[in-house]
Amino acid sequence: MPHDVSLIATIAAAFGLALVLGYLAMRLKMPPLVGYLLAGVMVGPATPGFVADVGLAGQLAEIGVMLLMFGVGLHFSTDDLMAVRRIAVPGAVVQIAVATALGTVLAQAWGWSLGAAVVFGLCLSVASTVVLLRALEAQGILKSIHGQIAVGWLVVEDLVMVLVLVLLPALAGVLSGVGLPAGGLGITVAITLAKVVAFIVLMLLVGRRVLPKVLWLVARTGSRELFTLSVVAIAVGVAFGAAKLFDVSFALGAFFAGMMMRESEFSHRAADESLPLRDAFAVLFFVSVGMLFDPAVLWTHPGKLLAVVAIVVLGKTLAAVGLVLLFRYPLHTGLTVGASLAQIGEFSFILAGLGVGLGLLPAEGQSLVLAVALVSIAANALMFAAIEPVHTWLLAHWAWARRLQDRADRLAELPASTPVELLNRPVVLVGHGRVGQRLAQHLREAGLPLVVVDQNREVVEALRQMMTLARTLNPGVPVLVRARSDEEADLLRQDGVTAAWVAEQELARNMADHVLAQLAARR
Repeated sequence: MPHDVSLIATIAAAFGLALVLGYLAMRLKMPPLVGYLLAGVMVGPATPGFVADVGLAGQLAEIGVMLLMFGVGLHFSTDDLMAVRRIAVPGAVVQIAVATALGTVLAQAWGWSLGAAVVFGLCLSVASTVVLLRALEAQGILKSIHGQIAVGWLVVEDLVMVLVLVLLPALAGVLSGVGLPAGGLGITVAITLAKVVAFIVLMLLVGRRVLPKVLWLVARTGSRELFTLSVVAIAVGVAFGAAKLFDVSFALGAFFAGMMMRESEFSHRAADESLPLRDAFAVLFFVSVGMLFDPAVLWTHPGKLLAVVAIVVLGKTLAAVGLVLLFRYPLHTGLTVGASLAQIGEFSFILAGLGVGLGLLPAEGQSLVLAVALVSIAANALMFAAIEPVHTWLLAHWAWARRLQDRADRLAELPASTPVELLNRPVVLVGHGRVGQRLAQHLREAGLPLVVVDQNREVVEALRQMMTLARTLNPGVPVLVRARSDEEADLLRQDGVTAAWVAEQELARNMADHVLAQLAARR
């Protein structure tokens, strides 16, 4: 050919193989992420046949990281985090500490340096946002108390990893044993944190006002392609500018760009219209990660691989279950949260790549991280499938488990005397599970207009048929709305209805009491 087509060849091979292997992974009841990683292995230098351009793939992966973190920031909700902060914050911090300590001890037993061991342990401590959200959605429990705790837990893990990505380059000299001059560590960390703080302040003072205004101006043109272009330009531009001007990572810059974009009234549209591009570059990111994997680790170090898999799948799960039970949550919640976090993903890859780039983590460590990610992600569906059988078996054979279940039933009870007469406006009931059904029955008996929002398609269709008959018999009760997200339910609330956010277990009592108290204050 008369010109270089290495970029086109890399993208074509990556997308083509990712499509085929992702489809096969889905057919095998595994996340497509497994197929994307395997596609990277097949076009990588460690396997025979076509070899993609590793350098170009790395740059495409950086764009994938930017857009992934932009999406995380765009959907970051402090309200969701605050709702479960009492368990998510300490739980995530303790679990990160436990997993990091286990990984560090194991790596040092292999003879690795302290810096390599710490980075390796940190890689094992954080789960994949992509895998977690898709698993919870597949189970229909994303908006349950189990899902809220798991998501809040992972948000805290992500925030800790963002801080690690910022500080690791500054601490690389100390961790690698090179050391710094007297007082140098404090000065280096102080300068790094000062740059980060300066960037955050700039985003809060300027970005918070400018970025939503830019979206508003572009949206007024009515051009869809310009709107999508503005979203991508802001995400990549802010990430690049943050790296060049403030020496912070692309990931942190893109994360804050997404957070500031969330302030715009067009944030939902920005998320929807940028989703295809984010998904495409996320695929390239996972493929590029797979290209760095050396399959030889599977047969040269099988003992090491099994030990690391045990830490991720068993150690993290047991730590999460124990912490959830320690905070007096039900056994089922503990099993769900434990299964949700028993895998590693994109942050582990980003951190491993940074560790190798800084000379802290050996290539073997990165290959082990990738191998464990493949195994743990593939096994995650089995972990979720085992929750109900394990829960049933524990209830049948373990008296303490039955006591925990009794405690859960008491926590899930609604107030004995709910003053429904205070509810003088329509009510939005989010979720129609065990607790939601009980509250809906009380509201219908009181003759109150009711809007039910649920993400489970089967539940929605069953309710739609039931409520069509109910409207025929009594036009005032009830109405059903299909919502895909919390944001859609927020629109209902802005239209003058009262949003009763009801989840499983003790949140039912707390949220119902909160809504009733607000209505009483209005009267």
